[in-house]
Amino acid sequence: MARIGIYGGAFNPPHLGHLRAAEAARAALSLDRVLLVPTGESPHKPLPAGSPAAEDRLSLLRLAAAGRPGLEVSDMELRREGPSYSYETVEALRKDHPGDELYFLMGTDMLLSFRTWRAPERILKEAALAVVRRGQKGEDEAISREKEILEALGGRVEVIDAPVTAVSSTDLRRMLVFGCAGEFLPQGVEAEIERRGLYGTGRCYRGIPMEELEPVALGLLNPNRVRHVLGCRDTAAGLARRWGANETDAARAGLLHDVTKALDGPLQLTLCRAYGVDLDDFSTQNPKTLHALTGSLVAERIFGENPAVVSAIRSHTTGKANMNTLEKILYVADYMEPNRDFPGVERPRELAYLDLDKALALALKNTLDELREQGEEPFAATAEAYCWYGREFE
Repeated sequence: MARIGIYGGAFNPPHLGHLRAAEAARAALSLDRVLLVPTGESPHKPLPAGSPAAEDRLSLLRLAAAGRPGLEVSDMELRREGPSYSYETVEALRKDHPGDELYFLMGTDMLLSFRTWRAPERILKEAALAVVRRGQKGEDEAISREKEILEALGGRVEVIDAPVTAVSSTDLRRMLVFGCAGEFLPQGVEAEIERRGLYGTGRCYRGIPMEELEPVALGLLNPNRVRHVLGCRDTAAGLARRWGANETDAARAGLLHDVTKALDGPLQLTLCRAYGVDLDDFSTQNPKTLHALTGSLVAERIFGENPAVVSAIRSHTTGKANMNTLEKILYVADYMEPNRDFPGVERPRELAYLDLDKALALALKNTLDELREQGEEPFAATAEAYCWYGREFE
């Protein structure tokens, strides 16, 4: 009697986190093999726009799994017409392996939504659930509650630990465009993605016109960031008209200022390493504001923006002493664009079209006051900027 793991997913693209989870489950459960089953048409989560064709994802997954004992790739869901339901996959494998033990691998998020799936009881009848625990806060309690419920329904739930690979396929699709995904991809996968021009890697983005830049830039953001970025773009362009700056530069800077914001702190550091940037200790220990630096790097190296745009993006979070007009415009636009709603935003919004320096000084003061209230240390550049512009508030 064989012990077989079933690991389904979009694998869009396949990365080391997928492989490490599969190998950890194989070791923990003494599985003879783990079947990696790329999803065809998901009923719950459609593939994002621009995803490769099914045959490309299958080919990349086979390349990723090559040479890894016990990992096999199955195209059974890709061959199935219509939505891919997990219960159908499990039942088909049970038919092919009537005497074997089946384990359906999933993450904690999938476990917590499992009872909302189509026919979950049919999966529980044929296979045990193997939940890969990541060690996140509150995870053990959530797993324990759901495990108790499912076992009361006659299911069996095994919980295993896996090495944490702090990246998602969504992050990797962004990082492929930024050119910094290599350390998270299995050997040969990045080269094959680039050879086929998948995930936007085959396109030159340098100097593309605004109508082409907008969908690309917005597609690299978390969805909840889109309104802010569009508001910042439009506000920066309006301020440029008011204060005689280059309107196109202002709009492009506004559109790209948060282009790397979706990457968390550790991935910001990954991008800096990939670009050969040495960071000081403060930046390394406080990476949450690094998106200004990494955004400027991406604007310059990937999108080919001019030095004025790059510099404005670089200083839009911290500010700096002796800012030029475009730098002031982007800082102020980011601070007070129409979607911003917090105490103290209205006065800088009013001042922005009357006295840009006063609006900047007040925004800097409010930022420093907020950081002090939160017990956080400000960047030196922010303090220096306030020293330069904030004398009237002393």
